Amino acid sequence: MTRIAREILRIERQQVADFNRGRIPALLRSFDPGFVGFSSTRQPRIAGRNALSRTFHFYLKQAPKLAYSIVEPRVQVYGRAAVATFYWKVRLGKRSINGRGSHVYVKKPAGWRIVHEHFSRAH
Repeated sequence: MTRIAREILRIERQQVADFNRGRIPALLRSFDPGFVGFSSTRQPRIAGRNALSRTFHFYLKQAPKLAYSIVEPRVQVYGRAAVATFYWKVRLGKRSINGRGSHVYVKKPAGWRIVHEHFSRAH
């Protein structure tokens, strides 16, 4: 595994830990200000860190004791861009929701930043 792939995986694992601890400001630091993405539960496109912050707050308010995890992460590096794909699970008490996710990263002066994400539920 390359050094860049290891760095992207470290960011992904930190995202999981920060989300599970409700550390939204820490989560947002990995995202580029021009971020755009799609959620598995909300139809409209999420554009910008402010919109993403509202989405994170919405999830944590709906289920304050949820547990988010990822498995089988894979990172593909293309110069100053990288794509991380993974399977995710959210546990809500005895109920689990499974899906697939991807993050597109771009190397910026401040480090690797997520510029796009797409989450979908498994059917």
